[in-house]
Amino acid sequence: MSACDDFTVVIPVRDEVEAIGPVLEELLAVGVDRDRIIVVDGWSSDGTREVASSYGVKVVNQLYPGGKAGGLRTGFELVETSSVIVMDGDYTYPAGHIWDLCKALDRGYDMVIGVRNPEPGAMNPIFKFGNRVLTLWFNLVFGTKLRDVLSGMYAIKLEALKGLLWEAGGFSVESELVAHIASTTGRIGEVDIAYRRRKGRKKLGVAGGLRIALDMIRLSFSYNPIFTLFSIASLILIPGLALDAYYLYHLVFSDVKYYMKGLLGAIMTIVGLQTLTTAILALYMKRMEFRLRRAIEEALRR
Repeated sequence: MSACDDFTVVIPVRDEVEAIGPVLEELLAVGVDRDRIIVVDGWSSDGTREVASSYGVKVVNQLYPGGKAGGLRTGFELVETSSVIVMDGDYTYPAGHIWDLCKALDRGYDMVIGVRNPEPGAMNPIFKFGNRVLTLWFNLVFGTKLRDVLSGMYAIKLEALKGLLWEAGGFSVESELVAHIASTTGRIGEVDIAYRRRKGRKKLGVAGGLRIALDMIRLSFSYNPIFTLFSIASLILIPGLALDAYYLYHLVFSDVKYYMKGLLGAIMTIVGLQTLTTAILALYMKRMEFRLRRAIEEALRR
């Protein structure tokens, strides 16, 4: 059966009274049946639940803590179809892309991410830069070549989520879902989608972005602890090289010998190079583990 014939749309919301109506109207307009839509309400206080219920879709209260992560966990447990499509309830994601995502699932992927192409003013430059940095870090740790690991619109086959630990909270849940698929089957696809200005009050601030960064580092410790630990330790190389440069500059141009600074710089540089080398080896070992695991799973399916 095609994924486009067997999917459920899960929309986690909290206080989205201005946006949830237009979101549901658009979903119905592009041909998504009411019985395929689940709105998980995180105990809104602005009438979001009442507006969503007026469209005849299924509206449930969030059962788990953890913000958006708890909302998705609640929704996934209620899904009876083989795949689920997630989208935010703030009107940023055009509903028509649902068909692009489910068609991509039919090409053999376990997860398909909607890569955001923001319209002018839809995404703060700081968040755009932060998303690129976090995506780069994710690709480095998991050996992927993804473009937007934190997108809020994506499709997943529920069978691929077996064993998910639900460690990340809030908006960091996307990175955990992608990390789980990347470290198990590895079958992740991407399709380009539009990204619009949200309706209503923005919830994710700079502090929220920093929490996502910290959660992603924590996930790195869970999935590749040796690489992450030695990568952080290798940062000692930076002050080490700075001390080396300071010592050599004064030695050459001032004939002043700062022996202690030079010795300390040399020690820090050597330690930094050793830890960096260990991190690189750990990275390649983990990537080899991912490849072997995927090869074994492919062989078992045959």
